[in-house]
Amino acid sequence: MRTSFEALNQWATQGPPVEAEADPGGEEGRNRVRAVFISDLHLGTPGCQAEALLDFLKHHPSDTLYLVGDIIDGWQLRRRWFWPQAHNDVVQKLLRRARKGCQIIFIPGNHDEFARGFVGHSFGGIEVVEQAIHTTLDGRRLWVIHGDHFDGVIQCAKWLAYLGDNLYELLLRLNRHLNNLRGRLGLPYWSLSAYLKGKVKKALNYVMDFEVAVATEARRRGLDGVVCGHIHRAEMRTIQGTLYCNDGDWVESHTALVEHFDGRLELVHWNPSLGQPHGSAIKALSV
Repeated sequence: MRTSFEALNQWATQGPPVEAEADPGGEEGRNRVRAVFISDLHLGTPGCQAEALLDFLKHHPSDTLYLVGDIIDGWQLRRRWFWPQAHNDVVQKLLRRARKGCQIIFIPGNHDEFARGFVGHSFGGIEVVEQAIHTTLDGRRLWVIHGDHFDGVIQCAKWLAYLGDNLYELLLRLNRHLNNLRGRLGLPYWSLSAYLKGKVKKALNYVMDFEVAVATEARRRGLDGVVCGHIHRAEMRTIQGTLYCNDGDWVESHTALVEHFDGRLELVHWNPSLGQPHGSAIKALSV
């Protein structure tokens, strides 16, 4: 994977093919925001919703874009290669945005941990860092971190994390078949994995423990809040006086965190319109 990342750097500095520069509809004036935070794209897996992500990015240009880990799924790519054109389009979109002046900051996660060997480097204008501090326009200081360091399974039993990843991929495959059937019946999308997480008490306890641990560490560092990913559960709430923001994922939830030009933070659930060139955002929560 390190070789692939180095090849990406050479490709990025030379620039993608000319035809990739086309950006139908443009980005100027479309819901421009001060900052966007996205994570858990899992490029390189069938579950990645690359088309929805491209639609969201087209409609949300920003001054700064944070890639908060698990952008490329090195775990799955090591097992089998899967890289359709839409995933390549996402990479081209990010590189094009960097060339246009957007500051893009990449914080590797556990699935793209190979990129941690490149911390301090820049690839095609995309900065690779271990963590970041984002200051909102109204002065709040937010710790930006993927979050896997607060996952006891990742830190203490990595083999169990790999097993869980395989089981999650199986659930996603089952979910795709189930939702194909629901679509033919005119029913909306439904997440099997989210349903199971909501029913299993231990899974709920894991999520709660993770959220409290990350918020506690941000508070210990003297910061106002934290932005993370990792657990694929979009959330924005205050935990013991510290703002906890999880930007969700682009496998199931289609969520991102954005900062507007007044300093307001908003968790956005993105629903691309079926058969239409534009999408619509459902405002979930803003602070």
